[in-house]
Amino acid sequence: MEFDGVKEKTLVLVKPDAIQRGLIGEIVGRFEKKGLKLVGIKMMALDDEILTKHYSHLTDKPFFPSLANFMKSSPVIAMAWEGLEVVNAVRLLCGITKARTAEAGSIRGDLAMSVSCNVVHASDTVENAQNEVKRFFDEEELHNYNKSEYEHVYAEDER
Repeated sequence: MEFDGVKEKTLVLVKPDAIQRGLIGEIVGRFEKKGLKLVGIKMMALDDEILTKHYSHLTDKPFFPSLANFMKSSPVIAMAWEGLEVVNAVRLLCGITKARTAEAGSIRGDLAMSVSCNVVHASDTVENAQNEVKRFFDEEELHNYNKSEYEHVYAEDER
């Protein structure tokens, strides 16, 4: 079944703490169980250039150097997810940034305690999602395919 609704894409990064703790499958599974469509995935090491662009709103903060060092301490898994209102859906699944106060049942609420070591990054707006997906993925790394389960994920008027 082809999805005809408005398709947003969003970026999720599985952070170094989640990589080290063996949480990749758990995190990917949360998005799959929600019914979202994975359209891009890769493991990569982040460098200063991409981190400065990605966290440009934080580069003047005193904690930025330690955040950058943390994000370079291990590879990350970059994922692009697609679906109807996917940016908001992913943000809800992830929970708030301060993981120790994140809602039980959310990824951060269940799996993390820190503000920086909070296992995932997720785009916070549709505009940021568009920019972040382009920052981490070349067009040929994103896949367009028919997800047959959509008739069981979305109502007919949402497809």
